[in-house]
Formats: sequence, C-alpha cells, structure tokens
Amino acid sequence: MTGRVIEIHIATQSDTPAEPQASVQLEAGHGIVGDRHFLPQQALVIDDAPRRKEDISIISADELDAFNAKFELNIPYGDFRRNIITHDIDLNALVGKRFRIGSALCEGMELCEPCSKLARTVNRLVLPHLVHRAGIRAAVIEAGQVVLGDTIKETNDL
Repeated sequence: MTGRVIEIHIATQSDTPAEPQASVQLEAGHGIVGDRHFLPQQALVIDDAPRRKEDISIISADELDAFNAKFELNIPYGDFRRNIITHDIDLNALVGKRFRIGSALCEGMELCEPCSKLARTVNRLVLPHLVHRAGIRAAVIEAGQVVLGDTIKETNDL
C-alpha cells in the first residue's frame, strides 16, 4: 500500500488560514515545525508519557474529491485544515500501524473526524458526510522531511 503526498499545509495559529508548503520538517513527539500544534522541546522528557495524537493530520484527496463531486462543490484541500493531503492510499488502514511519509516515521493514532468548527468554517455537510473519511491523526516517531511528491507507505520499522 503506497500513496503520494500531493499537498502540504500548516497554520501558525488555530484561527489563521492553512498555508501551502513545498516541504515541512517533522520532529519526533512534536509535530510539524511552524504548525499550530507543534510543541517546542521540553527540558525533561518522560519515557512513559502518553503519545500525542495531534502531531500531524493527514487526509485523502480521493475522499475530498468525492465529497466535492457529490455536492457539486469546489472546496480547496487546504480549507479542510489537515496538514498533509495524499492520493492513492487507504489512510484508515494506517491507524495502529507505522508508516513512512517522506523520510519521517509516523504511527497512525486515530481517525481525525470532522468537527463542528470544520462544519461552520468549510461546509455544514462535512459532519454527516466525512465521518470516517476525514483522515487520520498520527504521531511522529522519527524526525524527517516531507516534500511534495513524497511517498507514504506502511512499514515494519520499529
């Protein structure tokens, strides 16, 4: 199972627009450098700390295209406020698994379901129609770079 990165977006604050990027740096346990969910390095690292679920968010362009086509809309991918837009991969199948995206190692943590804020800012139809199709949240296990056109694929890396 191999897909491709077709767009990358970050928003520096929760209420600012998501801006397209040609590449991003992912830091283990912290997310995308410059994104609103990025956590700076902490002085004390606790080995048994719970894994974060919001390091990065990933969504399939295939699902967004189907949504737009069904409702005759033309909502840009960045408006959905997910960091990485992919093509040709079943993201839901990556929950609970490790995968490489660019040179970074990630782990799928949970589905990234649409929320009421997304319904208010994008379109009210996202709530009933993108449930279980709105992408995943993933933890960054090993730092790396993601560049437009990079592959995303499941791995056995520990």
